[in-house]
Amino acid sequence: MKHAHNKTIPQHIAIIMDGNRRWARKRGLPIIAGHRKVADKMLEPLVEHAAKKGVKFITFWAFSTENWQRNKKEIAGIIRIFRHVVRKRWQKLHEKGVRVEVIGDISKFPADLQTSLAKVVEETKNNQTITAVFALNYGGRDEIVRAINRVISRQTSDIRQKHDQAPVPAESWKLTTESFTEFLDTFGIPDPDMIVRTGGEQRLSGFLLWQSQYSELFFAPWYMPEFTPEKLDVVIEEFAKRQRRYGR
Repeated sequence: MKHAHNKTIPQHIAIIMDGNRRWARKRGLPIIAGHRKVADKMLEPLVEHAAKKGVKFITFWAFSTENWQRNKKEIAGIIRIFRHVVRKRWQKLHEKGVRVEVIGDISKFPADLQTSLAKVVEETKNNQTITAVFALNYGGRDEIVRAINRVISRQTSDIRQKHDQAPVPAESWKLTTESFTEFLDTFGIPDPDMIVRTGGEQRLSGFLLWQSQYSELFFAPWYMPEFTPEKLDVVIEEFAKRQRRYGR
């Protein structure tokens, strides 16, 4: 059933998935159990429920550029979970018409994982139920720096191509806030209407630094392994109460 999009439903919800380790510790479980529960039990129902509600994009920050500083064993466990998720869970999402996108610098991951990530993105690109975006090895500052480097390499190649012709007017390189977005990982993805951070911490940690300018923020007391579809309803209800002025 298609929902007519209304202003009380956020078009894009982005989630900072926090608290997996604290959730596991509280239960006397190995740390990896928190990550595994989210991968196996929470993501799919959240994506499906968001689609049912009329949300068009849902982003999950699954691994940050800072997460490499964690214990090697935990990182190895997370990479194993990613492999499993891409093979099994994303395949299920594909069957349900979900388009999968990846943002972040995935060049740091093992080659086999990079290949399977690219494959799922390609396979699902025409799906239309909802777009699920996974932020992997993502950091807001890192994204902006990589975007600037893309701008520089574009300009350098323009200069080389036009070297034999008339000089390139400097005006044609001037960036605007609109043109800069074309170089970001999120090009083609609308800015998030609502950013949710689970686990009770009240900071963004650089998540979607550029894109979060007018995002509503929701700091959820629950941990990510407790993020049920019912809790997504709480987020959507809260969004409906907010007055969005965009600086006006």
